[in-house]
Formats: sequence, C-alpha cells, structure tokens
Amino acid sequence: MQICVFEDERYINFEPLIYSRPVYDLICGMTTLKEKIIRAFPKEKVVLKCRSYLDYFVKEENSNCKVNRFSKDDYLFINGRILEPANLKNILKIDSSHDKAFVSKGVIVAAKVSWEKVKKLKLDNVEIIDTNLFRNLPAEEVEVECVNYLWDLVYLNSKEIQNDYKINTKGKTTSKKKYSGVNFVNRKNIFIGKNVDIKPGVVLDASTGPIYIDKNATIFPNAVIQGPFYAGESSQIKSCATIYPNVSIGKVCKIGGEVEDTIIHSYSNKQHSGFLGHSYLGSWINIGADTNNSDLQNNYGTIKIQVNGRHIDSGKQFVGLLMADHSKTAINTMFNTGTVVGFSCNIYGAGFPPKYIPSFSWGGSDSVREYKFLKATETAKAVFKRRQKEFTEKDEKLFKEILEITKEERSKRGF
Repeated sequence: MQICVFEDERYINFEPLIYSRPVYDLICGMTTLKEKIIRAFPKEKVVLKCRSYLDYFVKEENSNCKVNRFSKDDYLFINGRILEPANLKNILKIDSSHDKAFVSKGVIVAAKVSWEKVKKLKLDNVEIIDTNLFRNLPAEEVEVECVNYLWDLVYLNSKEIQNDYKINTKGKTTSKKKYSGVNFVNRKNIFIGKNVDIKPGVVLDASTGPIYIDKNATIFPNAVIQGPFYAGESSQIKSCATIYPNVSIGKVCKIGGEVEDTIIHSYSNKQHSGFLGHSYLGSWINIGADTNNSDLQNNYGTIKIQVNGRHIDSGKQFVGLLMADHSKTAINTMFNTGTVVGFSCNIYGAGFPPKYIPSFSWGGSDSVREYKFLKATETAKAVFKRRQKEFTEKDEKLFKEILEITKEERSKRGF
C-alpha cells in the first residue's frame, strides 16, 4: 500500500499562501504539514497530489516522492490539512481487504481506497480531491487535528514547535561550543546546531519552551529570545531583536525588531525595528523598517478576516498579518488587525492600507493599482540574485499563472 498526501476542497481557505504552494507545504512548528505526515510512514512509498501548475516545484522539492503519478496499488489517502500526531500510523489502522474513511469532527482526514475504487472515482486524474467522494465508505471516528485557516497554524505553533523539538533532537547532540557572554536559561531545553554563531549579550530563555537554532544560524548581540522558538538554517536574528514565545523562522531569513506568535517561511526578511505579531508570512518577503501590524482590536473583540471572498469571524482576539510570497512593504507601513496581503504586492504610504489587498497590488491607503507583471518579475529576479538563485522560466510561468488566477480579485476592486 502507498500513501497519497492530497489537497481537499477547503485548500482555498488558506489563500493567499496557497497560490504558490500546496496546503501541505505550509509550516507549523519546525516542519511542513507534509513532512510531519511522511515521517509517520518512513517505509511507505509516497505520492503527492497537487494542482498541475505547481507540479514542477513540488517535484523539485520532493525527489523521493512521486508527484501526481499513481501506480496500480491500494492507497491510503491522507488529507494535507492534518497535523500529524505522533501515533498517526496506529490511529489509521487498516484492514487491507476493506476500504474505509477516517473522520475527525466531521472532516475526512484519511481514506484507505483500493486501486479499483481509485480508478472508478478518478482520484488519479483530479487536481483537488473532494472528500465527499469518500462519504460512502464505511467510516471510523478518530482524533486527528485538522486545520481550517492560516491563523489555526499560528495558534497551534507552540505545541508543534515542542513536538518537533522532541522528535528532531532525539539522538542528536547539541553544540558543545562555549559562547562567551551569552545568558542561557534552562540550557537543557536549548538545541544549537553546527556552526551556529551566538554573539555576547544574547539571552536564550527556554523556561517557557524549547529553543532550536539550526546550523549556520547567527544570533547578533543583545537579542532576547524566549521559547518555544525555531530558527532555520543560515538565518540571522539581528541585534537587540526581541523574540517572544511561539515563533518559527525558516531558513535564510533576517529577523529583527519585536516578534511574537508568528510563522515566517524561508528567504524572508524583517530585519529592522517594528512589531509583527500573530502573523503568517510566506517566502521572499521584505518588511521595511518600522513596519508594524496590529493584532488586537481596541474593543478586544474577535477579529474578522476576508477569506475566499467571505468575511470569516476567526473567533480569535489576536490575529495579525497574513502575507503571501514576494510581497514587500515600505518603511513605516502600518497594517490593521487581520490584514491579508496577496502574492507579489508592493505596499507603501501613510495610514492603514485596505484589510484585503489582492495579489499583484501596488499602493496603500491612498490608492491601489495593479503591480505590472514586468516590474514584479524584475524585482523577483533581483531578489533571487541576492540569494545566489536563478529566476527561471518556470518561476516566471508561476507568476503568470497566479496573475491569472487572481485576476477576478483585482477586477472587483476596479483595477
């Protein structure tokens, strides 16, 4: 039997981050949702199901998996929105002779499907799998966490950092290097990878949760970090940064200022002063100096966020900025609570910009117009070059695809 990790009909609830990645490539804790699922099945062959325009990029990042290619076999389909519990393989107990759906709080989180049924339901030919196709299978109720919106990942990040820390440090030895002038609090709960540079005056406080600093990272003088916290490979935490609990930073990022309860994907920069809280940021983002976001309303009410054309009451008192890949802000930019910024936007100007900014937008509080495709790709090429990466024809094609997918969003706003 093989494993198939798929996107279901609710993947669009994670816009705008999912325009450039499958939902299962969103980060929570120290790893992506996909990596958590796969580690539960270390010996099984894995197929990744994704939208066709993302096929090339998913293949590039997952050389050990088949992408959108099935062979004649039975499959355990696993919903890419789940947060894998440590005993997932035991939860999804399978009788190889019978098909079955696994349901958690009304959501189909997995389904064992024979090859004959895979062909009959055409599961190998569709891009997005509608889980209603599994509703006629015998069902078993299980307890598996399944996220519905981006802010769910932010709120679950503390638990996931702690879970991933236990798994990723098992059998590993932390760096024994002596760091002069560094104040360690609860040192046994801090893991430091190879070639990590920590400057004098740094405080690493793991009394509230573990701290994991991946290889080749640099922590500059007088930074204060409270766990749970994860810094990815080759990332930098700048001088005097204040990092409060529940923050995950991807690889090759530069982070400064004040940050709390936030997830930032790889190759993004927020290296100057300014507050970022209860936020979720994609890759290749640059946050200008003194950019701030609000994550709490003055009336302390729950925050409403625009998702897929609807205004959703998050039920949360704290929700900050949700920003997709390749977007940028000018200095002194201000974002209101629950602001959504799409793919490849350039935001600037005094005052608060709109709370929903479509992909390929240029402007701010005074006016917003379309960010011209040529300018957007020229900027992306320059950013890639700074990280010794090439902006290829495939990258340009991805930009074009997202420009077309999000055309209606801009049209509704008159540009």
